[in-house]
Amino acid sequence: MAKSGTRIAAIAAFVVTIAACGGSNTPAPQTDVGITSTEILLGNTNALSGAAAAYGTISNAANAYFTYVNNNGGINGRKVTLKILDDGYNPANTVTLTKQLVEQDKVFAIFGGLGTQPQTSVRDYMNTNKVPQLFVATGATTFNLDFKSNPWTLGWQPPYQGESRIYAKDILANHPSAKIGVLYQSDDYGQDYLKGLTDGLGSNASMIVDKQSFDLATFKDVTAQLVSMKSKGADTVFVFATPKPAITALVTITKLGWAPTIYLNSVSNPQVYMGLAAKAGAALKNVTSVGYIKDPTDPQWDNDGGMKLYKTVIANCSTCNVLDGFNIYGVAVAYTMVDVLKQAGTNMTRANVMSIAANSLNENNPFLLPGVSVKTTSSDHFPIMQEQVITWGATDKLWHLQGSLIDERGTVK
Repeated sequence: MAKSGTRIAAIAAFVVTIAACGGSNTPAPQTDVGITSTEILLGNTNALSGAAAAYGTISNAANAYFTYVNNNGGINGRKVTLKILDDGYNPANTVTLTKQLVEQDKVFAIFGGLGTQPQTSVRDYMNTNKVPQLFVATGATTFNLDFKSNPWTLGWQPPYQGESRIYAKDILANHPSAKIGVLYQSDDYGQDYLKGLTDGLGSNASMIVDKQSFDLATFKDVTAQLVSMKSKGADTVFVFATPKPAITALVTITKLGWAPTIYLNSVSNPQVYMGLAAKAGAALKNVTSVGYIKDPTDPQWDNDGGMKLYKTVIANCSTCNVLDGFNIYGVAVAYTMVDVLKQAGTNMTRANVMSIAANSLNENNPFLLPGVSVKTTSSDHFPIMQEQVITWGATDKLWHLQGSLIDERGTVK
């Protein structure tokens, strides 16, 4: 009996040894900070208050998608928890709150943090600590272009410089004699747009007859800037601004008795905010922008599978206006985040998730315009580089797609 027991113990020890040496073909699950057997903890900072508060709804919409996923089995058995903190679009607040999320709350990653200046202010911190700063809610070109020096940070939406280059193409093709005035925020956000436009115009950059900036932190109005443009003979105005000052600019142009051609940057173009501008007195004519996400106000998408899914998802958010384009943006970027987490499988580490997002995305996101792909490679870290020109319908008060998708991949360097 004693010999039998000894033999069994020896066999058991042998099995353990083999397993320890990698005898099993199934790798042991790997996890990281912010991951438990039941939860994936993500952090987020956004402007829930202040001058850029219109963007706050993005985080709530993203959370609605995570809730939808959680209610349908989660991600490989885990549910996503998104902790959202209000930084008021103030970089100093972003630094404090991001450190809280990383050091105290022990989040796995920061997801969808909003704002060029706010997210730039924490980029060094995130990369020094090797914590993913994933899919920042800003199209600042640096978040993709400078991935090599900041390998823990990645953007998602098309870069502002690429967007501006599309506007430049449209100007040269359709308004070759335009006299351009540019209104832009006096920060990296506004300057990024301005650089893209200038680069896109190339030898025709002299078409810009006036450039006027404003400080978002002290913003009250932009009357003086627009009066300057009008006095210098500008017949085309570019508005590179967040929603509140963009709406003010559109209203002010009308109050000045001026009817220039207007190019409005995409981050301020949702139909809801165009409606607010019209209600405040803006005569919205000859307005051009770009889009890459399906517009929930556009009836052409009523029977679209992606739009139906969006409406199902957004029902999980009691504060979200289903017609607000910022909300479908939030759902779309959360879809990509879930896609990455699913691909990570049992290797749920920060390094693996970051590698998947930055190097091997290949996604057809149901909330984006047909043909728009979300992809990254080891040499290209710009997830989305396709957009389509849209023009505002003054009669039906809807955006209308023009032409076909324009691919800017490889042009922003």
